[in-house]
Amino acid sequence: MIQHIDDPIPPFDDAAHEREWLAQENAMRRERLQLDPAGDDARSRRYRLLARALREPLPDALPADFARQLAAQVAARPDRRAASGTRFEFALMLALAIVLAVVTGVVVAIYGDAWLPSFVTLLPTPHAPTTRWLLALAGCLGASWLLGLWQRHAEGNMG
Repeated sequence: MIQHIDDPIPPFDDAAHEREWLAQENAMRRERLQLDPAGDDARSRRYRLLARALREPLPDALPADFARQLAAQVAARPDRRAASGTRFEFALMLALAIVLAVVTGVVVAIYGDAWLPSFVTLLPTPHAPTTRWLLALAGCLGASWLLGLWQRHAEGNMG
């Protein structure tokens, strides 16, 4: 049996685990001392090979400006997959909005007689002063939205 070699490690609770650990340590020690592997068994040779691989220096690291180089490559090349994904999402969103509008129209046509009159009573009368303010608010919101679309379109053509 292999004995502990200058190790203050207490024995394991499981004898099989201790034998395995001792075999690993012995193989690592024999590799470190560069002793002849002729007398080693297959398990010790595998552990020595592992110890040798662990002693090898790590491969070269990434260049110091790797992040900058990668960012420049990404910025220089437009991502066609992202653009096609965006187009697909827009088409899907448009299709869902159309389906929602059609379903809303169908529901209003079928059930509108029952609940639409109660909503009509909530609306101001056409000649009330609040009607003018609501129309002014709707006009401002619509103009702001159209101006935003126009600015985004103009910026897209410039870039």
